[in-house]
Amino acid sequence: MISKRSLVASLLLSATALLPTKLSAQQADDAATPKAPVVLPFSEPTFQGEVGRTFKDSDLPQFPRPVRPPQGAPNVVVILLDDAGFGQFSTFGGGTPSPTADKLAAEGLRYNEFHTTALCSPTRAALLTGRNHHSSGFGVISEITDGYDGYTGILPKSTATIAETLRLNGYATAWFGKNHNTPAWEQNPAGPFDHWPSGYGFDYFYGFMGGNASQWEPLMFENHTPVPRSADPNYHMAADLADRSIDWIRSEQAIDPQRPYFLYLAPGGTHSPHHAPKDWIDKFKGQFDAGWDVYRAQTLERQKALGVVPANTMLTARAEGIPAWDSLEPDQKRLYAHMMEVFAAYGAYTDHEMGRVVDAIRKMPNGDNTMIMYIMGDNGASAEGGLDGTLNEIAAYSSVPMTWKTMLPAINDLGSKKYDNHFPVGWALAMNTPFQWTKQVASHFGGTRNPMIISWPARIKDKGGLRPQFQHIIDVAPTILEAAGLPQPTMVNGVAQKPIEGVSMEYTFDGAKTASHRKTQYFEMQGYRGIYHDGWMASSITFQPWVLLRPEFDIDKAKWELYKIDEDFSQAHDIAAANPGKLKEMEDLFWAEAAKYNVLPIDWRSLERSSDEAMGRPNPTIGRKHFEYPGNLTGVLLGSAPVLVDRSFTITADIDIHADKPDGMLFTQGGFTAGWGFFVQNGKLVAEHNFLGLQRYRIESSDPLPAGKATVAMDFTYDGGGRGKGGRLLLSVNGKSVGEGRVERTVPQLYSAFEGQDIGMDNGSPIDESYAPPFKFQGRIDSVTVDLK
Repeated sequence: MISKRSLVASLLLSATALLPTKLSAQQADDAATPKAPVVLPFSEPTFQGEVGRTFKDSDLPQFPRPVRPPQGAPNVVVILLDDAGFGQFSTFGGGTPSPTADKLAAEGLRYNEFHTTALCSPTRAALLTGRNHHSSGFGVISEITDGYDGYTGILPKSTATIAETLRLNGYATAWFGKNHNTPAWEQNPAGPFDHWPSGYGFDYFYGFMGGNASQWEPLMFENHTPVPRSADPNYHMAADLADRSIDWIRSEQAIDPQRPYFLYLAPGGTHSPHHAPKDWIDKFKGQFDAGWDVYRAQTLERQKALGVVPANTMLTARAEGIPAWDSLEPDQKRLYAHMMEVFAAYGAYTDHEMGRVVDAIRKMPNGDNTMIMYIMGDNGASAEGGLDGTLNEIAAYSSVPMTWKTMLPAINDLGSKKYDNHFPVGWALAMNTPFQWTKQVASHFGGTRNPMIISWPARIKDKGGLRPQFQHIIDVAPTILEAAGLPQPTMVNGVAQKPIEGVSMEYTFDGAKTASHRKTQYFEMQGYRGIYHDGWMASSITFQPWVLLRPEFDIDKAKWELYKIDEDFSQAHDIAAANPGKLKEMEDLFWAEAAKYNVLPIDWRSLERSSDEAMGRPNPTIGRKHFEYPGNLTGVLLGSAPVLVDRSFTITADIDIHADKPDGMLFTQGGFTAGWGFFVQNGKLVAEHNFLGLQRYRIESSDPLPAGKATVAMDFTYDGGGRGKGGRLLLSVNGKSVGEGRVERTVPQLYSAFEGQDIGMDNGSPIDESYAPPFKFQGRIDSVTVDLK
């Protein structure tokens, strides 16, 4: 007989140990609040009884019990909007109705000094980890990282996400929507997947990869698998994400209602392209005809009436280069006003769809014990449309500007799937009222201050309250941990953890006038620098954010501004000249914080860093000249595909035509914004280059393809001599030329920010409107090869 064994609950450092860490001085007040017992993930217990040769009814075995968080731990929902400004939505005085935000604010708290990092990927990394964006490896967006510790574009294992911590402590976890925290070179169906949501602690993922996506024709992934494009002619991503989120919550709660959940919902709204249903656009007709200058003044008055800004708040001046509305021509005003109508519809529709999720949650039995954090923007509104706006943001990246006169004929189709449209800078500034500047500009609140709402009916008693404490996106994760009664981890999956750098906001729930626990916070993005300390803010701006190619400059000579923000809410009065000693103190503090949090070296380049090869990023395509693909492969985003820009190449497909109408896509990179297509249409072989939607160069074979097996090819010979030049395009079947022609201009930078490479069908948007995706090839494709020259 085997001897009796005692039940052992041992922590395994190599598995899931989560131990409390020493609290910082800023968190000392939080520590005084009694916590619920902490439930930690234990190893499997051993059987307590006696084990003999045969089974005994009187001595039944005991199964290990599932890990659970502390009793009463809430469900947690984080909704993060995109590229939205402080003065955009009505809940904070803006001109876009936001009834969902209104409802949450009425049953919870509004925060009017909440800050982000000024750019997408960095804010999301900071939110997920509770550490500053440089500490988390995301000093800039993932597409332009440079490899220093603060700029790898890879979340370190030492900064485990809030989802991983919650999951290990018994929460169900899911991520819906935008994922801008996976390296571009790993965004493909082959992985590796340790930097996908599944590797960041999420049980389930449904969303899109990268910075943005078409709201009408997005490339979506479920976990690691590309999702076939929707056949619904009225499809919009915001509604899709809402439906999927509701279904996931209901399923989780139906199966195990005692298990709390963490839902991270990150819709594409209101990042470009500005896509909205036409009936929603029509609701805003004429509402922005007065222009951005009047909008800013009216918004500030509404903000004062709501109390979300102090009564003495001043409106900051328009940045140099942004025209006064009254200086515009009548048709220019008409175009720009409609661009804003489209943007407002986009925001209102996104808020509406988030409202369906909120309503579903609140109707559930534990709805009141669900903490919802509604963060209205990962940075300020975007100036990336340029001074004139654009029909195609990729054109702006390619230094091919569009004038208002060339865009005017498209006015009635703005917001549709035809365009990657973005409004002009003047509206971005207006959306950030009352602050200076826009997205990217980390030095000023126009880039970093976003509306934030926390609603938790079971816990928050000051319904409709306002909280003025200085908060930052890194404070979200520790707030969730404290709400759940869980410690901050020092060891996760065998990896020692960096201390969480955020400060829990739970002290504000019952303390409207409690002094902010955050005394210091640095800001930095591409050379834009800011430092907050105890009511003071020092700011240094480098370039206007709509300037993409940035010259060399001496950062030590860059001007610093100084603001007393507890008296000057909007940073309207630069008092640096009168306070040189204080300014020097703040500048020195910035450099100390920069050294502490991996900010150095500061690098202001943007498009110059977009080349994986130049930056040495570990892209598996670098150095390869020959690529061979099986017959059907979709969902390879451009960061993992061969680079066809500014070079000669040949694409060859071995096919078998056994259909009466063998039409369909053989190979495509890009989509409606720009790119290449190689396909069969009306039985003929076709090659096409979409030059930014401005011009399409199409070559097709003289005769239909014969039945049976064939080797077909498109061969492009680049002229060379600079970026974006043209070339000669040759089509062949079984080595025999069947068509040729000129491509006068090619795209010099990239084809899309959100589409990829497909073989055998087009799972994204079309290269042109002559076919309708998915345009699956009706024959058989044995292989496709790409040879770079």
